[in-house]
Amino acid sequence: MSAIHICSSLFILFLYISIASALAKPLGMPSLVDKRAKAEFVCTACKGSYYSQGLETYRVPMALYELNRARLVQAMVSKLGETGTGIILLQGGKQTTRYDTDHEPIFRQESYFHWAFGVSEADVYGAISLPSGNATLFVPQHGIDYEIFCGKSPSSKSIKEKYGVEKVLPLEELSNYVTSHLDQSESQLHLLSGKNTDSGNMAMPAHYEGIKSHVGKMNLETLFSCIADCRVYKTDAEVEVMRYTHWVSSMAHVEVMRSCKAGMMEYQLESLFQHHTYTHGGCRHMSYTCICACGPNPAVLHYGHAGAPNNRLLQNGDLALLDMGAEYHCYASDITCSFPVNGRFTKDQKCVYEAVLNAQIAVIKSIQPGVPWKDMHRAAERAILKGLIGAGLLVGNVDEMIAADVGAIFMPHGLGHLIGVDTHDVGGYTSGTPTRSMRPGLRSLRTARILKEGMVLTVEPGCYFIDMLLDIAMMNPEQSKFFVQHRLKDFRGIGGIRLEDGVLVTKNGCENLTICPRTITEVIDVMSGGVWPPEEDVMPELRRNWARRESGKMVRYILPS
Repeated sequence: MSAIHICSSLFILFLYISIASALAKPLGMPSLVDKRAKAEFVCTACKGSYYSQGLETYRVPMALYELNRARLVQAMVSKLGETGTGIILLQGGKQTTRYDTDHEPIFRQESYFHWAFGVSEADVYGAISLPSGNATLFVPQHGIDYEIFCGKSPSSKSIKEKYGVEKVLPLEELSNYVTSHLDQSESQLHLLSGKNTDSGNMAMPAHYEGIKSHVGKMNLETLFSCIADCRVYKTDAEVEVMRYTHWVSSMAHVEVMRSCKAGMMEYQLESLFQHHTYTHGGCRHMSYTCICACGPNPAVLHYGHAGAPNNRLLQNGDLALLDMGAEYHCYASDITCSFPVNGRFTKDQKCVYEAVLNAQIAVIKSIQPGVPWKDMHRAAERAILKGLIGAGLLVGNVDEMIAADVGAIFMPHGLGHLIGVDTHDVGGYTSGTPTRSMRPGLRSLRTARILKEGMVLTVEPGCYFIDMLLDIAMMNPEQSKFFVQHRLKDFRGIGGIRLEDGVLVTKNGCENLTICPRTITEVIDVMSGGVWPPEEDVMPELRRNWARRESGKMVRYILPS
């Protein structure tokens, strides 16, 4: 974006704020429009308080969370009606200890609370007044022992300035605050309660001693659906944070790719990735457990867990499937790269890789508002099956293979998922959205939504050779008839390939936030010491949105193609 474009945008936002304020004051209207416009202005102008890990790490504007709160209140008022009054109460994450010890794992904020407030500290509560949208934080008051070991507690004034809320109160005042804000007969206490459709776990309502006295005022129905739906659609400010996390993680994948060689251990690849994202990106947390699967291990889809802890010795001829993503201020990235450990694809490895890459290209070219996510999954299956026909492993009609669920043998997981403050972000199967299919492959989709502008999803087609699924298929004549039996043995044991990018749905298509090497030429060149990012975009069909970090911001640029 040019400097002139930025100045024009800021001037328009300034006028918008001025008009909104002028209209709101004489009519006595809630200043939600004013709050939202102001937050958008501050985010765009990079003004106000921000989160940063120092040096040139990304500066996350705290106005991002003010904007999120304004969006949430607008959604709540729309659902409850203009007369809806009361408060939203969210409870932040608690600092835990490891089992019965006093060891404290590194704290990571509860996701709904972070989305609304951006608060890094543990044991904090937050309230949002309806319909004004004013925010109040309730922070614990620590004693002298805490200050000796953990440092001096910040003042209420500094917390207020840090997070851009209207008020900060001691946690002891929470009960009286809630009581005083429920004095009107129609006022309600809105608490979070609902099922996460990925984990099956429940989002738990805020709790404190004495809250049960307000049971008649509690509303456990409205907040969850409103906040989950708000999280599905990312603001421009959220997208920029995710652009940063994907940039950091993309560059880390490149460094791992350059360093990888036979004789290393899988966990060394994991360590290199974590080192790069923390040293060069300020990312203290990973978005999920790193998957560093080499040789036959890519056939284990969630390899890397405690029972399979990235501990295989890399062998010459292995394929490496590395699924790793860092998070920054709780915003996730999720990226998978696949490549040969020795930097040379065999003929069969190349066929499988190109099938998966063609699936990724087919999906990214087709993404736009109005497209059902199930259709994108089927498009990926078709491209992979066509590739396997070309490799001489399958024979027959692709439509008939799809009808017989052959695609799910090679890609048993879903094509991708919503991503944001969580890797598997919320909103996949909330009320009013398309239901989950029971067909193999499709039933593993974490959402079946119709794509809309502002969604960020992963596109992660994969092709795996999982012995159990292949054995079952061989016993099913409706599936085994498509296999070239003598070729099957050539693919067993090579594991699999997955390519995964984070993609933003835009008005006319999509932007790819991931900027990793993807073509075979790019992969081999980087593994041979070639520069990255490249001087030319040899695969513009992937719609990679090239960006770099400058002074705590992300700057986009265009590569010739």
